[in-house]
Amino acid sequence: MAAALIVPRRIIVAMTGATGIIHGIEILRLLREIGGFETHLILSPAAIRTLREETDIPVEEVAALADVRHRFKDIGASIASGSYRTEGMIVAPCSAHTLSMIAASLGDNLIARAADVCLKERRPLLLMLRETPLHLGHIENMADVTRYGAIVMPPLASFYARPATIADMVRQTAARALDVMGIEAPDLHRWTERGQD
Repeated sequence: MAAALIVPRRIIVAMTGATGIIHGIEILRLLREIGGFETHLILSPAAIRTLREETDIPVEEVAALADVRHRFKDIGASIASGSYRTEGMIVAPCSAHTLSMIAASLGDNLIARAADVCLKERRPLLLMLRETPLHLGHIENMADVTRYGAIVMPPLASFYARPATIADMVRQTAARALDVMGIEAPDLHRWTERGQD
C-alpha cells in the first residue's frame, strides 16, 4: 500500500505596484512567524519600483521571506495550474489595474492567472485594493470579482486597536487579512477584546 502524499499548506502572496507594499511584506513576515505554510511570492515589475520608492528594503530581502519566488510572466509556473493545490491567494497591495485584469478573467501574467485559478477552483482570493478615490469602473470591477468569489479588503486601519505607530497599523491590517483567510495571526486585536468601561 502506497504512503499517503502529504501536501504542504501553500499560500500565494502577490504584490503589485499600488502604494502600501509594506502590507504584503508584513503578511509574509506574519506567515513566517506562524509557521506551517509554504509561501509563494509574485512581485510585479511595478511592485519592485514601489518597493524602492516606499521602503529601504532590498528586493532580495523581501524574496527571502518567501519559500518560493515566481517570475511575474511565468504563466507556466506551478501556481498557474488548478491541479497544484494551494490554500488561496492574497494580493497585497492590489492595484486597480490588477483588479481589472482579474475582473476580466485575463491571465497574461502570473498574478492574474494565479488569481483566476483560485476563483475557478473555489479557493480564497483576497484583494487588498489600494486606490482612492474610486470611479464607477473600479466599483463595478470590485462588484464583479466579489460575484466571482473574491474578497475585496482595502487595507484600512482599525483604530479601535489603538495603534501607536504606522507599523502597528500595518501589522493589525496584515493580521486581519490573514484572519479573513482563516489563518490565526498573532497580535490581532479584535473589537471586544479590550473590555468595556
